[in-house]
Amino acid sequence: MFNLNNILRENIKNLTPYSSARDEFQGEASVYLDANENAFGSPLDEPYNRYPDPLQYNVKKRLSEIKGVPVRNIFLGNGSDEAIDILFRSFCNPGVDNVILVPPTYGMYEVSANINDIKTKKVSLTEEFQLNLEGIAEEIDQNTKLIFICSPNNPTGNSINRDDVETLLNNFDGIVVVDEAYINFSRQKTFIQELTEYSNLVVLQTLSKAWGLAGLRVGMAFASEEIIEVMNKVKPPYNINESSQQLALKALANVEQVNNWIKETLAQRDKLVLSLKDLDFVLDIYPSDANFILVKTTDPKGIYNFLVQKGIIVRDRSKIDLCEGSLRITVGTPAENEILIDTLKNFK
Repeated sequence: MFNLNNILRENIKNLTPYSSARDEFQGEASVYLDANENAFGSPLDEPYNRYPDPLQYNVKKRLSEIKGVPVRNIFLGNGSDEAIDILFRSFCNPGVDNVILVPPTYGMYEVSANINDIKTKKVSLTEEFQLNLEGIAEEIDQNTKLIFICSPNNPTGNSINRDDVETLLNNFDGIVVVDEAYINFSRQKTFIQELTEYSNLVVLQTLSKAWGLAGLRVGMAFASEEIIEVMNKVKPPYNINESSQQLALKALANVEQVNNWIKETLAQRDKLVLSLKDLDFVLDIYPSDANFILVKTTDPKGIYNFLVQKGIIVRDRSKIDLCEGSLRITVGTPAENEILIDTLKNFK
């Protein structure tokens, strides 16, 4: 049975978070002399001399309307990477605890674990890029605090079997983190709809992919109110800057435009797959629920270098287990995809 206090680090339980000026006074006033800001303004057109909302309420309110999740169940981070790091710092004791990763997967989970001195136990996906539930069960011990699952998975592009994820949620006493960075491109429904059912579930999403806001660095975590309170306790006081908050709000008003981009991306993905299949050096194209495809080739390094010489950059994933011989190709605009295919037709 999952109990948050059983996995929360003792120092975090006893932590008194930093109380910023904007935490101590919330509301509107005519004169602010509490935060040691520059009272004369900033040398920019916008008034960036004031500290931003530390809990980003307006952005969360808009996200709540879009996602159908209460504000109290939303955490915003400086990209999803900050949320990942905060999960390690909140629930994993350095040099003692461990987490389970299921490679091939997003590399930042392991990097963040190493930074925090947390042991990683790796249970490779099956040949079909699905969870090895028996292998995961064998690796879980009393010090296993987190399991990271990327779905749709990066770099393979496929969605993870939903029943398998629910099996972990029902049987693991730690936290299951489902990273849904590419969920907007997927046929599978999001796990945020299951938050009320699973108190040990954390869902990560981002504005960097479908929403086209990678430069703003705004990541989201959805979880129980208890877990969100812990993450807010641990995060830096002003982790999302004012310009990112304002631009995110502006972007979140354009849901229809983003939905049209998603439809176009999916159509271009299908067209790209058909074009690549005609190339004799392409051995396989794995099914994708993301805005990229994993392509197995006869000569990944040669193809990669050839494309670089032509000013086209893809990602060589051929050295990753289960991805041998493969290149990861992001779906571009129609013009970019056409340039890619025309160029590849000249590869010898």
